[in-house]
Amino acid sequence: MTNEAWIVFDLGFGDAGKGATVDFLVRDLKADLVVRHHGGGQAGHNVLTPCGRHHTFSQFGAGSFVPGVRTLLGPEFVFHPGALWMEFLHLKSLGLSDALDRIQIDERARVISPFQQASGRLRELLRGDLQHGTCGVGVGEAVMDSIHQECDTIFVRDFADLSLVVKKLSGQQLRKRLEFKHLPPCDDERSQIEYQLLSDPDCIERIVELWRPVIERLCVLSPDAVKGELTSASRIVFEGAQGVLLDQCFGFHPHTTWSDCTPRGAVSLLDGLTTKVYRMGVVRTYMVRHGPGPFPTYDPDSEWSRMERHNQNGGWQGPLRSGPIDLVLLRYALAACRGADGLALTHFDRVPEAIPVCRSYRANGAVIHELPLPNDLVEQGRLTQLLETVEPIYELIGRDDFIELIENELQVPVSLISTGPTYEDRRWRTL
Repeated sequence: MTNEAWIVFDLGFGDAGKGATVDFLVRDLKADLVVRHHGGGQAGHNVLTPCGRHHTFSQFGAGSFVPGVRTLLGPEFVFHPGALWMEFLHLKSLGLSDALDRIQIDERARVISPFQQASGRLRELLRGDLQHGTCGVGVGEAVMDSIHQECDTIFVRDFADLSLVVKKLSGQQLRKRLEFKHLPPCDDERSQIEYQLLSDPDCIERIVELWRPVIERLCVLSPDAVKGELTSASRIVFEGAQGVLLDQCFGFHPHTTWSDCTPRGAVSLLDGLTTKVYRMGVVRTYMVRHGPGPFPTYDPDSEWSRMERHNQNGGWQGPLRSGPIDLVLLRYALAACRGADGLALTHFDRVPEAIPVCRSYRANGAVIHELPLPNDLVEQGRLTQLLETVEPIYELIGRDDFIELIENELQVPVSLISTGPTYEDRRWRTL
């Protein structure tokens, strides 16, 4: 049977509605597998069912409410065992007692330890007013360690030998305790919890015991077995994390993530398989962003800054900001992804009768319609500086003309529209 794969990715800064979109696609297409091909335990994909069940999916695929649908965590996924167990317990309380039996993971996936989580948080606190933005889960720290300190990086395949896991945890704790011992102290009271963890000689045993229920039940796959799962599934939905504007190569340095947020990772996993691929970019009718970083259309005095009163507490991420839709950034994101086959337009029920749309910027006496794709961190940093100084140029558009404008400006059809939080509030426009 020829497979059919749908790749869902966020063209903004995250929070566009990927989880609810995946939930709809799994139901409507009768997909049997959701693949988390990048990101990690920092995802916050909200799914609400018409009967009132709600869960914020972090590591389980957002299609898990559908009976029998499996989740596959790919080789680039950054796995948080403790958080997975807590997420499973919540899903179990909602009636999904088999959720852990429906999740599989590639043996090559990296594992986040509590020491990496603590270190990532301390690093962010020590930046003071120059914070980059973090979810506080430890994804970036784990990826950085895997590049520079592979000797004590824990991979999922290491779960077969708990003595090796203990040895690597001990190495991480010692190395990070010594590192932060020589850094200036942080006055933030939150830092004391993290420092204490790096100094606690007894915590490794507790970590292993916390992980044990997951390790004992987790289905770990070899690379060949992963390919077999992708080949045998009839329909697959790839669930992207975060947003392209936070991408490690195309986001605006230093306010980026340690992950490829484009569809490329999903396409790579499908290489060599006879699969029909549909790439769906998710776009809000307005822009949102958690935490620091450039946001040209955000104005704290505008009514658009108050679109998300219910979503203000971002924890380690910081508060959520909102502003009118920015077509310059969306064109840039599409270029970084090498296009899309269709768009899922979310939150259309929040659109007023007249909508300000940013189609270009004004900067240094010039009008900017397009942003160049960067080749390195230096160019990413220059884009950051530019975006922090540009003046958005707005055009007021009627609600009835909004979708057509989006399609004309982005040169991609709007395939799916949502007018509410559940799968019943979504409808196909084109396909």
